[in-house]
Amino acid sequence: MSAFEIDERLERDGMLVTTLGLCQLRVHNDRRWPWLVLIPQRGGISEVFDLTPLDQAMLTFETNMVALALKKATGATKINVGALGNIVRQLHVHVIARSEGDANWPGPVWGFGSAEPWDESGRKAFAARIVENL
Repeated sequence: MSAFEIDERLERDGMLVTTLGLCQLRVHNDRRWPWLVLIPQRGGISEVFDLTPLDQAMLTFETNMVALALKKATGATKINVGALGNIVRQLHVHVIARSEGDANWPGPVWGFGSAEPWDESGRKAFAARIVENL
């Protein structure tokens, strides 16, 4: 297995919140939705089944933990979880809070409009709320 290096697009598009047991937790830089990204710190991994069974269990645990923290922090109607990887192949899991009336509700977040970047203070405040709820 190769050493872990974060894909430059994942690094550019998200601010590091914290490191969990397996994953980096990052805030995606689009304030239209409360959007987190989990990135397993394993090199050369593009699919969940590429992980060891123990890492698969850890990814499931961390995804559920982050989803619950996001739900508590936002009061969202629905938490969407997805690992697509069609453009950025490095395994990463999106955890997105959706609420009735948000941008493009109930449609998907991908391909809708243009990203609205967080300002630094807003992103840090959101990250702090997530950490408080972990």
